[in-house]
Amino acid sequence: MDYTQILIRPIISEKATLLRDDDNKVAFYVNKQANKIEIGKAVEKAFNVKVLDVNVVNRKVEQKQRHGRVVGKVSGYKKAYVTLAEGDKIDFFEGV
Repeated sequence: MDYTQILIRPIISEKATLLRDDDNKVAFYVNKQANKIEIGKAVEKAFNVKVLDVNVVNRKVEQKQRHGRVVGKVSGYKKAYVTLAEGDKIDFFEGV
């Protein structure tokens, strides 16, 4: 798999911003079939940084229910928290 197929988009939230500032970790939504090794190599290739560790979180598909009946579903996703080496940084809003 190419790194453009592995990394879907970065996560820009309050928690992800705090992790980036305090622990030098960056969060991404990633392809569900990608493993930790592929995710680490994709981040290194895409952003020219050194990856120390990758943690993955899977969210399963959930059914939305109202009054006991299924009315829809919440899609699942896979997140990766990537720890970067000391001194490396990824700026998503560099020119803004």
